[in-house]
Amino acid sequence: VVEMGASHPGDIRELVDIAEPDMGLITNVGRAHLLGFGSLEGVMRTKGELFDYLRQSGRGPAFVCQDDDRVRTLAEGLEQVRYGSGATDTVGDGNYYVTGHAIDSHSPYLSLLWQCASSSLGKDKAHTVHTHLIGDYNLPNVLAAAAVGSYLGVPAVDINEALEAYVPSNNRSQLVQTAHNTLVVDAYNANPTSMRASITNFLRLAAPDKLLILGDMRELGSESAAEHQRIVDLLVASGLDRTAVALVGAEFAATRHPFVSYPDAPTLITALQANRPTGRTILIKGSNGVKLSTVVQYL
Repeated sequence: VVEMGASHPGDIRELVDIAEPDMGLITNVGRAHLLGFGSLEGVMRTKGELFDYLRQSGRGPAFVCQDDDRVRTLAEGLEQVRYGSGATDTVGDGNYYVTGHAIDSHSPYLSLLWQCASSSLGKDKAHTVHTHLIGDYNLPNVLAAAAVGSYLGVPAVDINEALEAYVPSNNRSQLVQTAHNTLVVDAYNANPTSMRASITNFLRLAAPDKLLILGDMRELGSESAAEHQRIVDLLVASGLDRTAVALVGAEFAATRHPFVSYPDAPTLITALQANRPTGRTILIKGSNGVKLSTVVQYL
């Protein structure tokens, strides 16, 4: 399995020529690295270079999330293994299908029900999985893993076991319980799409005394000011009061907002050392360059 990252047009095209993949999966198309890509359309074209390679080489399939219109567009004309939250009552053309949906749980972690079906195997029974991932926005990622595993012949019992055993430790969707607070650490990276998803999910959590520590979203180019303002507007529209949000970085500082703002992570750490919050549920989200992971030990 090769993960291909990109921040400029042509990056994926160069990598597929090296890796020569037999299959491909694009998890999503979001508003990331706009500085390098120039626009959302540039992101889409560059990620699509993976599917372009499959199309030109005659290889496949492409694993396609049916809930993402942009990925569906990129996959047109390819052999597809489809997954998503839609119904799979009809299976045809030899395609394999995985569907699922999040289920209510008293835990802050994502729990889901999923099942697979193929024209050769028929519809499988539904499987319940309790993950260690924070956020319903991880549902497509879990279904993608189930789709790849199912297609390659991994038994469902092994898929379920692997999904439930995975505990994130890389500052992505990670729940951290300290002596003083409960933290949702999602500070590996951030863009407008992931930031909005993290905030929305966090505000839905049934948890006491919430605090959001949000860092700048890097590499957004000419869109940066407007994108940061949109996030601040979302916070204001959510009814959060001044003490419920701490913004970190020059981009957030330049927006119109009523919240507490810090120029960088070291300044925030100084404030936390003087007055550490206790008994709170805290979301930590920002681009890796803002170094919000360094504040965890002070919470």
